[in-house]
Amino acid sequence: MLQRPRRNRKNAAIRGLAEEIHLLPKHLVQPLFLVDGKNKKNAIKSLPDIFQLSIDNALKEIEACMNVGVNSFILFPAVEDALKNKTATYSYSQKNFYLKAIKEFKKKFPECCLISDVAMDPYSSDGHDGYVENGKIHNDKTLPILAKMSVAQAEAGIDIIGPSDMMDGRVGYIRETLDGKGFSETSIMSYTAKYASAFYGPFRDALESAPKSGDKKTYQMNPANKREALVEAELDYAEGADFLMVKPATVYLDIIHELRQNFPIPIAAYHVSGEYAMLQAAAKNGWIDYAKCLEETLLSIHRAGADVVISYGSKDYANNIKKGKV
Repeated sequence: MLQRPRRNRKNAAIRGLAEEIHLLPKHLVQPLFLVDGKNKKNAIKSLPDIFQLSIDNALKEIEACMNVGVNSFILFPAVEDALKNKTATYSYSQKNFYLKAIKEFKKKFPECCLISDVAMDPYSSDGHDGYVENGKIHNDKTLPILAKMSVAQAEAGIDIIGPSDMMDGRVGYIRETLDGKGFSETSIMSYTAKYASAFYGPFRDALESAPKSGDKKTYQMNPANKREALVEAELDYAEGADFLMVKPATVYLDIIHELRQNFPIPIAAYHVSGEYAMLQAAAKNGWIDYAKCLEETLLSIHRAGADVVISYGSKDYANNIKKGKV
């Protein structure tokens, strides 16, 4: 036998030499849920070890993440119902605590990377990502609202705009608006293939932003569709996206791979709340080793082609590397 692949597996040092991919903390993004007020750290029942944080506590969390090499964060606001309305005006109000948080984070940690969320649902009294008119999501009336939101975030100092709404044409509309306002260096990470997934449940618990009626299937993608993801990606790429995102991640590894094979810009993937919660639940029941299964899960996403991996376990993974657990 001239070829014996096991020779490259015979000890840890050789396995290290033959290792094909390397998932490092610099590739990871930690999501943060933000709330208004001070000294708040609200547990999220369906998301173990993840909290709603006020700005002061979020600063501590950012510092803890950066100490283990995770320097990028994606930010989501949990907004009181009293501040929500049909046109999501609080999203671009100068009183918005989310915009204040961006300013505070960049002031204390200018070297960190902040990624925003651009969609109406955290601020909408209807709970949808787009403008609701006569019971339907009105695509084109949503775009100016998203653009105002994006400009306000850019003014606050956000590094990367994250349109998560799945409205047609929003990347181009936002890009043109940002450029017209002098923010040509503000990047866009488009939620390109965002599927109408059952794995978002804990996230909606965290933000209390579920739709008041209907569902999101008229704008989020059908989980059965693969070719459609390439159509969405082609549009977002042509409209000026700097990153293309797939969401969720582990049950859409084939989609990540397709985008990686067909587009020259960085691909991001979101290891979403339900995917993370399943690992935590199994680990707490003693059925799996959380550290090892988290590593394997995140490696699979990176191996499929994601340059950027967004996960609620990002800090855990980086800590595990530092402690030699993985």
